[in-house]
Amino acid sequence: MGRSGPSFDQPGRDKKGDLMDWDDAYSVAVHIPDADDYRAHWAPAAAAFRARSGEADIDQPYGDHAREKYDLFMPEQAPAGLFVFVHGGYWMNFAKSYWSHLANGAVASGWAAAVPSYVLAPEARIGAITGQIAAAVTHAHKRVPGPIRLVGHSAGGHLVSRMLCEASPLPHAVADRIEHVVSISGVHDLGPLLKTKMNTVLKLTEAEVLKESPTLLAPRAGARLTAWVGEDERPEFIRQSKQLAQTWRGKGANTAFVCEPDEHHFSVIAGLEEPTSKLMRCVLG
Repeated sequence: MGRSGPSFDQPGRDKKGDLMDWDDAYSVAVHIPDADDYRAHWAPAAAAFRARSGEADIDQPYGDHAREKYDLFMPEQAPAGLFVFVHGGYWMNFAKSYWSHLANGAVASGWAAAVPSYVLAPEARIGAITGQIAAAVTHAHKRVPGPIRLVGHSAGGHLVSRMLCEASPLPHAVADRIEHVVSISGVHDLGPLLKTKMNTVLKLTEAEVLKESPTLLAPRAGARLTAWVGEDERPEFIRQSKQLAQTWRGKGANTAFVCEPDEHHFSVIAGLEEPTSKLMRCVLG
């Protein structure tokens, strides 16, 4: 396949020349000292946000599966456009109910915010999940006029980047409304995952890697993408973010790579809660 390794001098080796431990490269929680505190915070913070959101449509179905639903949070005034946040969890974990609070920055800025769930692996393969996110965005776009901004974290960064590919599953009328995609600590080249234990669940094949890796695909004409990552992130996620921005820039897209100081895989998304944060100014600016 030839493109599944990292862009070091010796593919498949780290900067010291040692063989990569791919499972460790994609392990984030074990490298964050207070990881359990972050994970314990998400669901209660999300529930509190839903409880105080007056204008909210919870569990809007976009498909037939029980997980094919999204929550739509509306601002008090007519929305400036549609913000969509797609969660991570390596396509295997979590649901929209953990992440509602990350809609706060967008809603406080006058945007409608959709937060979808999707069917998890191994029940769904990554290609099917890509299609589900396209269905969720398509459904939400009918509810909210104006421009669309897509944001995803980790595996969600992969999914929102796929929406911006030339081979996007989105209808052209929907894709044409997307003004900006922000992939936060995204996984954009799926090739290395073939070498991880998690592939016993994901069941990725080389053919799927070629079909579903944004780095290996062409962006849509006029695409604008920001690859955002924390400076204290795992090196592989920094590499993946930088690689997508550079590769797509070479293919004509308007891209940026941002490495935010003092942030890691779990803390880097907190900026979505604040309308004036650097991250939200990037998303909506």
